[in-house]
Amino acid sequence: MGQQKIILHKEGGVATITLNRPEVRNALSPDMLENFAALLDDCMDRDVRAVVITGSGGAFCSGADVRDFTQVLDKGPQELSAHLEYVADLLHRSVVLKVRHLPKPVIASVGGVAAGAGFSLALACDLRVASDNARFFLAYANIGATADGGSTYYLPRLLGPARAMEVYLTKQPISAQVALEMGLVNRVVPADEIERHTLEMAQSLASGPTVAYGRVKALMDRSWTSDLASQLDEETRAISDITLTRDFQEGITAFIEKRDPRFQGE
Repeated sequence: MGQQKIILHKEGGVATITLNRPEVRNALSPDMLENFAALLDDCMDRDVRAVVITGSGGAFCSGADVRDFTQVLDKGPQELSAHLEYVADLLHRSVVLKVRHLPKPVIASVGGVAAGAGFSLALACDLRVASDNARFFLAYANIGATADGGSTYYLPRLLGPARAMEVYLTKQPISAQVALEMGLVNRVVPADEIERHTLEMAQSLASGPTVAYGRVKALMDRSWTSDLASQLDEETRAISDITLTRDFQEGITAFIEKRDPRFQGE
């Protein structure tokens, strides 16, 4: 039996999804994307309160497996076009949207290269922790391709349109430190400590009021297409609903009793 291309490990309220094709720097194949989608569904379990996405072998993800494309290339442009449409749709609907719809924090733990769809996958996560040797590279222009994976949505919002276009056009990877300065990542840590730092962050989030976290994540995503009045109405509904949760009641009680709250995610 061959190695698993993608692995899910759950412990202490934290689910870790590891891309596991180190021989190709964790490039994404169609079957891998299908498995990824199934593992994200598993992360909907109530016992999972924070999710980490990472890669094995010193890389995060080098993007889609271009070798997979070359196998279709000889069949003609129409076959290749259909194949790329299928892979992009898998990435978008089965992975990126599921990451965004998870009602809990998702952390990208980026060690080594994050290129193409791998870069886009990191952008789709709520938080990004990078090793000091991480490199970010959109890379699509190098093969004459347009960008996908949600990068044309997130980059302009994170960087502004001019800097976002520069990231697409650049032929050199962005270092971890430059990514931090640009606001692409939240934290840079030593490469040999990234697993520990990411796990500590995930465990801290998992012990928090995860129902509220999920609602705020949805509110922020919705804000891009809402006017102020609509967004304020959504916030009113959300804060009204959250008062019915045990976490909110525990938070208020702990505040009055001057102790740390013990949130349960319910």
